[in-house]
Amino acid sequence: MTAVDVFVGNYTIVDFDIYDLWLSGYTANDAALNLQKKGVLQNTGYSSAELVSETQECYRLFVILEKMLKNPIKLVEQQIYQIDADTQKSLIERYYRFDAAVVREILGKKLSSRNRKDLDDVSEKTKVPLRSCRRQFDNVKRVFKTVEDMRGSLVKNIQTHYLLSDDPARQYAAIVFIANNRFDTGKKKLGYLLFDDFVHCAYQMIANWSYSATDSKEHEDMDVDLDREFLQELRELRILLDKENMDEQKSLVTRALQPIISKKLMLDLEENFKTYSKTIINIACGLIHSKEVRDLFVDLVEKVVEPCLQIKWAKEDLDLFLMAYKESFHKLESMRSNNTNLPRVWERYIITLSSCILKIYHT
Repeated sequence: MTAVDVFVGNYTIVDFDIYDLWLSGYTANDAALNLQKKGVLQNTGYSSAELVSETQECYRLFVILEKMLKNPIKLVEQQIYQIDADTQKSLIERYYRFDAAVVREILGKKLSSRNRKDLDDVSEKTKVPLRSCRRQFDNVKRVFKTVEDMRGSLVKNIQTHYLLSDDPARQYAAIVFIANNRFDTGKKKLGYLLFDDFVHCAYQMIANWSYSATDSKEHEDMDVDLDREFLQELRELRILLDKENMDEQKSLVTRALQPIISKKLMLDLEENFKTYSKTIINIACGLIHSKEVRDLFVDLVEKVVEPCLQIKWAKEDLDLFLMAYKESFHKLESMRSNNTNLPRVWERYIITLSSCILKIYHT
């Protein structure tokens, strides 16, 4: 009698072409039609009916897996479906992937049921199917609710609970930070700004203005909140508005820039230096107030970006000005004899603000 070894397995195969169509909000029939147009029938030998049946079967699997994808750790720990680690990772990463245009529309809005119902407008504006917009909205809300009150690094907390790689975790961290601090990103004049602009600025603020910043006196792992003591210290920068300091700083900046910028820009700087400086210092002094924090991007566009664009400052020239302006602080007579921590506060503030201004300065 011949012995026969029999192995029975239930290894789960995931068709990622169909998975991506499901994530994009296609119905099973529309997904099958999409695949058919791409020549799947010729490549597989399926009939149209078989392709629809296969797609529907995949959709049933995805609906079941979605319950676990909302808590990725459950997907990894479950034992009902045999799914290898690479497939698990791809399922999770793709599920939490989002369209930058969709999240740009969501950004700054309350993650409420009412705003979820208004996603029809987002879908129409971005040309992304409504079902996909809803998934992206729900994912953002879920991640936010999970980590908003957690101590520790936002990125690490998101990676721990949602098993995302570094780049998407950083993007979600920026979204959480913006939502938590209620930055206004929806004003009409901010419409030109891209999602990436806000991610850059948020991450600069997390690194330098939050409690987790290296220079924070209360240094602790708390990315989501701005360092209140630092915001209070910023009010001491009012000393730069004193006439003597203002005149000296203007002289230092114009002397540094005269050999390297055009006569037209130098004339503008001579005429408007005090206005530019007052704007930067007043923004710093106002950040202790929640409303001023919310209006930060509006203030930067209205009071810095738009005036410079009207004079046709090139981004490179604006960068030179901000660098000279930063360095001039340390050359002021009143600062050379200052033994307080104001120079540290100044660096912490101006480096971050300059980076944000340059990022949102679209020429």
